[in-house]
Amino acid sequence: MNQDFEPECAQTPMAAIAPPISVPITHSATLNFGVIGMGAVGPVLAAAWKQAGHNLVGVTARSAGSRERAAAMLPGVQFVSPQELCAQVDLLVFTVRDTELADLVENLASQGVFRTGQLVAHTAGAFGLEVLSPAAESGAIPLALHPAQTFSGTSLDLARLHGCFWAVNAPLALLPVAQALVLDIGGIPRVLADGARPLYHAALAHGANHLVTLVTQTLRALQVAGIEDSASFAQPLMKAALERALQEGEAGLSGPISRGDAPTIAKHLRALENGQWRDSEDLDPALPRDDLADLPSTYRALAAATAARILNRGGINELQYKQIEGILGNCAPARQER
Repeated sequence: MNQDFEPECAQTPMAAIAPPISVPITHSATLNFGVIGMGAVGPVLAAAWKQAGHNLVGVTARSAGSRERAAAMLPGVQFVSPQELCAQVDLLVFTVRDTELADLVENLASQGVFRTGQLVAHTAGAFGLEVLSPAAESGAIPLALHPAQTFSGTSLDLARLHGCFWAVNAPLALLPVAQALVLDIGGIPRVLADGARPLYHAALAHGANHLVTLVTQTLRALQVAGIEDSASFAQPLMKAALERALQEGEAGLSGPISRGDAPTIAKHLRALENGQWRDSEDLDPALPRDDLADLPSTYRALAAATAARILNRGGINELQYKQIEGILGNCAPARQER
């Protein structure tokens, strides 16, 4: 039976593994490989390794949507079962949901499909090597390969892989193999111990996934305020803010919190919470009156975290912080000693 498991999210901490070693990294030898999971990640990585010269034996795909996605990215690809795939490949890559991964590996191991010396990899960011231990007990070599990138499941992702950083791990002697597989498709490998992976993945999810929520909340509020082309309007500011954050860190922060401007923060919350925008005569009635009920809690939480960080850096004084804290209510996080 054909199988399809959609791509990864995040899950549980796993055992630590060895630190980086100074073994020369070269591109890997040509491998027969297969991919289990044709969600957003699987087809892209399969196409990338195929373009790099590796031989794609086949993939698993259960749903019609997954088969269509795979066929678009991998014309002529063979759809086979996980069991058949395991028997035919040197490298087996799991790009499945985190919630599916452990049970799938254990189930396949119980059927005796893994082989000694076979490379078995997964792309789950919060998992390390332990989740592959059933395969390792059969003699397979476990690899943890997580790309720090967002995937759409289309050919646009192939260009994003070039210069993309990867968190990799493997048994010490096999780290160069894991690193070489990343280099093959234009990536930059960084060895990350298993014990660090949950925090690593939480950081990426917080920065990338929650950024989407923050940006789309901003665009919705701008539309309600009367800015029709909200994405174009906000792009220069948001792009500059992101660049400054990446280059300057917290020193790149601007705005009312960095100035200790409590009255402006209070005005923001009144606007977001009271909903006066719904019936405002100043707004074009043709513009959407979107539901902005999710914005106040996000604003309060991020404002509280921002104020605490600025206080810790000495950017605002204790009185200014207390005023902001009072406006924000119970959201303010515990402060660090300076």
